[in-house]
Amino acid sequence: MHGQAPALSVINRAMAKAKQDPNYKVIAENRRARFDYAIVEDLECGIVLMGSEVKSLRVNSANIAESYAGVENGELWLINSYIARYEQARVFGHEERRRRKLLVSRREVANLWAETQRKGMTLVPLVLYFNHRGMVKMKLGIAKGKKLHDKRADDAKRDWGRQKQRLLRHGE
Repeated sequence: MHGQAPALSVINRAMAKAKQDPNYKVIAENRRARFDYAIVEDLECGIVLMGSEVKSLRVNSANIAESYAGVENGELWLINSYIARYEQARVFGHEERRRRKLLVSRREVANLWAETQRKGMTLVPLVLYFNHRGMVKMKLGIAKGKKLHDKRADDAKRDWGRQKQRLLRHGE
């Protein structure tokens, strides 16, 4: 519950950017992450891609729902993300589920390692998008897993909000 406000503000900021900037484009979003995890903080990072991967992303063929990020050997990696093959690349194409390096500063890598190892947090990809300069970026959430009762409480709160809106609309 505590981590929900920053996650929602990220979406609002992203939508505001999309209206302002014609180059900003969301490629893939992990909606399930906000249900399964309490997002404490978020971080924008770059991603190392091959040419055929960027071409494939331009036609919106990616999935980050089952992916996660981890710190290994002082580097940040995106694991199990899916970027579909680009047919025109043929022989020079890419592997669909390969590990991709995420670009953040050394200090950030150290902080992320500390969060995951000491505090038991998880690094969850939230959004994959093209920024205003046309570069592929990823919004990574530092999250703590929700328990079943937390998920039920969130569902109940969301249902009550919908019901309240319905009553206000029809009660007039």
